[in-house]
Amino acid sequence: MASSQIGTDVSGLSRLRAALPFSSRDWGLLLVAPGVLLFSSFMLYPIFYLFYISLTDATFAGSVIGGGAELIGLANYVQLIGDSQFWTSMTTTWLFVAVSLVLKVFLAVGIALLLNHVRVAGKRYMRAAVIVPLGFPGIFTITVWRGMFSDARYGVFNTILGRYNEFMSSLSAPELLLFDVPIGFLSGRWEAFFAYVTTEVWLAYPFMVIIIVSALQDVPRSLHEAAMVDGAGALQRFRTVTLPAIKGPVLFASILTAATSFQQFLIPWVFNQGGPSRQNELIIVYGYREAITFNQFGLSAAILIVGIVFVGLFMYAAVRYGGLAEGVGDE
Repeated sequence: MASSQIGTDVSGLSRLRAALPFSSRDWGLLLVAPGVLLFSSFMLYPIFYLFYISLTDATFAGSVIGGGAELIGLANYVQLIGDSQFWTSMTTTWLFVAVSLVLKVFLAVGIALLLNHVRVAGKRYMRAAVIVPLGFPGIFTITVWRGMFSDARYGVFNTILGRYNEFMSSLSAPELLLFDVPIGFLSGRWEAFFAYVTTEVWLAYPFMVIIIVSALQDVPRSLHEAAMVDGAGALQRFRTVTLPAIKGPVLFASILTAATSFQQFLIPWVFNQGGPSRQNELIIVYGYREAITFNQFGLSAAILIVGIVFVGLFMYAAVRYGGLAEGVGDE
């Protein structure tokens, strides 16, 4: 009785679908249309409007909102090409992304392996402690790190280095192993860059650890046992068993955190506004300063459009050539 009722319902649904003027594909497009419309309103429209501003000579907020700016074509982009500060900013930004990404991957993989090891006790509580940084507002965490990197002799890191010098001096260590304290973490270019990278790694590593720990838990224990029976050591098991299993999740997390690093604004701005002398001005800080400080809204929009293009190309290349898009679109 139930089977015949189900068959009748399915037959009726098929007749109703055949009578409708839309195909299944048309219905699918119709159902996703509201989502596409919302996405366009909140994402694509601002980008297109930003591109429009980049083609104008807008110099203050009123000219952007009121439409008082005049179209000047690609003049802002031509100006960027000849601006040495633009190339300094782009180089510093990509270096920041590359260095912080490498450190985040190594740190996150190391912590994830530790938290997933069978001989480590209290792994549940340690995993909870690892994600604590995610619970703090970014501006709060960055402000705390800025205080730790204070240029003052009695700043946190300068105090630690002073204690290190005292200890090494007691061992009659050569001066080569000692630090010249206090270090101007926020007043030197590479010292400030080191401070940026350290803070960025701290902000991002919990996310990567979560992804990698989840991937490690899906690696069958039997594969490790079989490798051990074959005489494989810990390093060889990591290379032949663990690494292939977590490659996809690590790459996925790396792409997301690299894109976030490329858009980093708070760290350089809160630390020293991209200093000293604009030498550590990341691309977003560069665009923000051109708009707010120098009232070059058209030029600022061009800078941000270039940033969007670079992020888009980076993510496309990473997804396509990293193998994350395998199977997508296959029938």
